[in-house]
Amino acid sequence: MQTIAPIRWRASTKIGRSLSSRQVPASALQGLRRSSQHVTRVNRGVRHAQLVRGAAQQSVAESETEMAAKDVRVEELQSIVSDEADGKDTETMSIVFVTSEVSPWSKTGGLADVCGALPAALAEKGHRCMVVAPRYGYYEDALDTGVRTKVQCFGGSHEVGYFHHWTEEENVDYVFVDHPSYQRPGSIYGNVHGEYGDNQFRYTILCMAAIEAALQVPCGGAAYGDNVMFVCNDWHAALVPVYLAAKYRPGGVMLGARSILAVHNLRHQGVYPPTTFGDLGIDGQYYPALEYQYPEHLRQGSYEEEGRSVNHMKAGICCADRVVTVSPSYVGEIASPVGGWGMEWLLGGRSAKLTGVLNGISKTEWNPATDKLLPANYTSKDLSGKALCKASLQEELGLPVDPSIPVIAFIGRLDFQKGVDILAQIVPWITDNKCQLVMLGTGEPYLEDALRIAETNFRDQVRAWVGYDVAFSHRLTAGADILVMPSRFEPCGLNQMYAMAYGTIPVAHATGGLKDTVLSYDPFAGEGEELGTGWAFAEHNANAFIGALDCAVTTYREYPASFEKLQVSNMERDLSWSKAADEYAQIFRWAFMDLPQTG
Repeated sequence: MQTIAPIRWRASTKIGRSLSSRQVPASALQGLRRSSQHVTRVNRGVRHAQLVRGAAQQSVAESETEMAAKDVRVEELQSIVSDEADGKDTETMSIVFVTSEVSPWSKTGGLADVCGALPAALAEKGHRCMVVAPRYGYYEDALDTGVRTKVQCFGGSHEVGYFHHWTEEENVDYVFVDHPSYQRPGSIYGNVHGEYGDNQFRYTILCMAAIEAALQVPCGGAAYGDNVMFVCNDWHAALVPVYLAAKYRPGGVMLGARSILAVHNLRHQGVYPPTTFGDLGIDGQYYPALEYQYPEHLRQGSYEEEGRSVNHMKAGICCADRVVTVSPSYVGEIASPVGGWGMEWLLGGRSAKLTGVLNGISKTEWNPATDKLLPANYTSKDLSGKALCKASLQEELGLPVDPSIPVIAFIGRLDFQKGVDILAQIVPWITDNKCQLVMLGTGEPYLEDALRIAETNFRDQVRAWVGYDVAFSHRLTAGADILVMPSRFEPCGLNQMYAMAYGTIPVAHATGGLKDTVLSYDPFAGEGEELGTGWAFAEHNANAFIGALDCAVTTYREYPASFEKLQVSNMERDLSWSKAADEYAQIFRWAFMDLPQTG
């Protein structure tokens, strides 16, 4: 144990936090930022110390000498840490997010938004934060660190590189893993022919490279070390807890590290043939954590004829120190047959370490008072700009420009989960009630065709934008009066919160995070009582959907003062990431207090 203590001290949370560019004095930074070749040499020494325990004391001594030569004294760093500003945690941590996508560099959904915003909220509270993601393209704002390492999996040794992006404003280290398997045309996960056949290989490499990034990549002059919290997002990062338990801790490395599995969507679990057990680079004693016998009705491939498969999400659930999901209501759903997707028994068994934390939204990106993508800005004190946004949207889309006509928006993936089929069923009701419907999204070809047909049949009332455009999503959110979200299940959902921030009233199916955020309006609520945020429907069918939407449309037309009161109330709610960051930090502290999970 004595040989490990110096390494854990060197990577302690206090040292980690003080080495950010915002906190270290400029004179010290000039000494810290050497050429990438020199930094690589230093980190190789540290890595050697961690893997060869007998050399730990000597390597740490050399590292301390180098730090002293740069005039960065431990006493000086500790004094910086102790000088806490208002709103910052007194106990700071080093946190590494591992994700398959991060906004604005790569995005297919809400996962990218979370990993682009939550780390910044934690950094604002004083924690040292890194985000590790694949380098899918040429990112001009990410510089080559010069660090190269090799990971062993799928029968070979695979070299990866690391690119780094940091700004003083966010104070987050974004580290991009460079490997040929990430560089290809098409979307992140697949193309028109379906999922890429090597996705298991691609994200196995990501998991291995992410752990090495904490040990080897110099951010602000020093690596994060082994006293870190890994936040592993969905199945793509779920092998990180497995590797910590199976490869690193047995060798005396990462003994101080802990891991959290963040479940954004349990439906996607990373299920692969049992022939790939041996490709993952772990000892056979950990195969049970990966193995899952699928119930007959859930089997989805020829290799599952007997129900046996490799399941990355299951492995993460077994080996992570704690499991977090993205809303309190989704916790109950995934621990039940209704939303467990075969994992309910396992999650139910870990209920004491399963927590739901509601996502927030970035008030920098989603703020109608400052949004540069809007034709006019507005606040809860003056909604006149929203009326201008509505008129501009109607004109842009060639719809009749009329403030009395309710504009109903849908923004999301066109698939079974999002309930686009029941939205299609109620289009005649929407048009019969003299409303306008604008739909933005891409997904299943038959649903894309359904949108186009609806526009063709109702040219004066329906518009379908098949595809996705960030700027238009902002204009649509601001210009609409009502946003509909008829999702069958929704772990959290972000669009309803974007809508609330922009004074657009959500109408949603009461499931998952929608149940936690879309509360039916109570016109008789007194002072201090919950007013509500929109309208929710409990049964997932067209009639229930129409009932909730009719309430919203009727209130808009016949009770405009009540509608505006609801708009203002929503816009003044605190939807930021600050509260969620505090809750995550508490979960991290609990995980550090426990012995590490072993699977």
